[in-house]
Amino acid sequence: MPVESGNSAAARQVKQKRKSHSLSIRRTNSVEQDRPGMQRDMLEGQESKLPMALRSNLLDLFGQIEREFENLYIENIELRREIESLNERLAGEGQTVDGGDPSKGALKTKASHSTSQLSQKLKTTYKASTSKIVSSFKATTSRAVCQLVKEYVGHRDGIWDLAITRVQPLVLGTASADHCSMLWSIETGKCLLKYTGHAGSVNSIKFHPTEQMALTASGDQTAHIWRYMVQLPLPPPPADISASLDDDVDFSDKDEAEGEADGPSECPTIRVATTTLKSHQGVVIAADWLVGGKQVVTASWDRAANLYDVETSELVHTLTGHDQELTHCCTHPTQRLVVTSSRDTTFRLWDFRDPSIHSVNVFQGHTDTVTSAVFTVGDNVVSGSDDRTVKVWDLKNMRSPIATIRTDSAVNRISVSANQRIIALPHDNRQVRLFDMNGVRLARLPRSNRQGHRRMVCCSVWNEENQACNLFTCGFDRQAIGWNINIPALLQEK
Repeated sequence: MPVESGNSAAARQVKQKRKSHSLSIRRTNSVEQDRPGMQRDMLEGQESKLPMALRSNLLDLFGQIEREFENLYIENIELRREIESLNERLAGEGQTVDGGDPSKGALKTKASHSTSQLSQKLKTTYKASTSKIVSSFKATTSRAVCQLVKEYVGHRDGIWDLAITRVQPLVLGTASADHCSMLWSIETGKCLLKYTGHAGSVNSIKFHPTEQMALTASGDQTAHIWRYMVQLPLPPPPADISASLDDDVDFSDKDEAEGEADGPSECPTIRVATTTLKSHQGVVIAADWLVGGKQVVTASWDRAANLYDVETSELVHTLTGHDQELTHCCTHPTQRLVVTSSRDTTFRLWDFRDPSIHSVNVFQGHTDTVTSAVFTVGDNVVSGSDDRTVKVWDLKNMRSPIATIRTDSAVNRISVSANQRIIALPHDNRQVRLFDMNGVRLARLPRSNRQGHRRMVCCSVWNEENQACNLFTCGFDRQAIGWNINIPALLQEK
């Protein structure tokens, strides 16, 4: 009987302490509600380059985080007090019942069990609260929408490059290691045309700025110019049973299913080029049209880039200077400028604006192979490298980059959206990430066993004319993917 009365008294005492402490917590919260407001006023008085809307949102979030952790801290103190009270009560019971050392025998077992229960309760409470905070933070700040729209399946080997036509009708072009280049309907995902004129891997594809002509570069040491005519198919029916069946294909068997696709074999085929450019002594890894479409530039593993006249097929200039194989070339959209990338860790800017002077500038901003360097609509060049960095350069002052993006994987052929000025980075590790021109990460494209790329992502290209499917990527999993990317203006403000 004395033991039971002691337990009842101790239990009432613990309940009273808990109740009184709960009241004290409420009073503390009510008294200190004005503190975040005071701190916020102080922070808002400081200078910041962040937009006011984004800054205010961040201040609100960090204020919520501070209050939640303050409550957790107070609750932690209360739980520790309960543990101490319970240990004292159990020690008293041990002395009354057993009359022995409270640190031994059954008393120690009871104390240990009760303590572990309270510790587990503390951990559970802490994890639940912090998870709620982090989830709230992510839901508030991550507003970028990236959705897979269409998959383009039909190549029998990896896809190295892809491009969007620059004249109507808008179609998607792909260049593959299976020696073929294909044109696809963006809306339906059906193959419209196949070009089979190359005897080696097709490494690059670019479309003429004003005519229905394509330029492809190949491992057969040539570049081909060929004309195309396509007719867009009718929109597909609303219900497609085969699409739902394709979603159920097992991850390990999907490659075989793609290889057995019958669609591309039914496409019209072009087997002969209109023009063949063959002055290189090695693999032609990339090619592009100069502004106006009267000349093209090619980049090769023979460490040179060649400038050709389209009408006569004659070699106009040979651009030498790189110490190792070239990896990419790109032309400016409005000026006679060319940038070439190389395995020698440099990229070079060639200026053909003055017919009598052809200047070249060498840039050594990377520590490994420069996989690509591209122009933007403004006066910027963006370069990507196997050193896992992407750098943004100003054409007016290219001594040092104005922004550096550090990633966890090698970067392949990048692209920059002309309208939104967003950089799409395809990686060796199957990821595709989006950054703004200041180097701020905006989003990562979703990837799993059922969507996204399953092998190295080789290239990305933006489609400025179609908001429903405005980004395309391709990889060595033998497919190209169309994405809908929606980045709110708030995340793009500088």
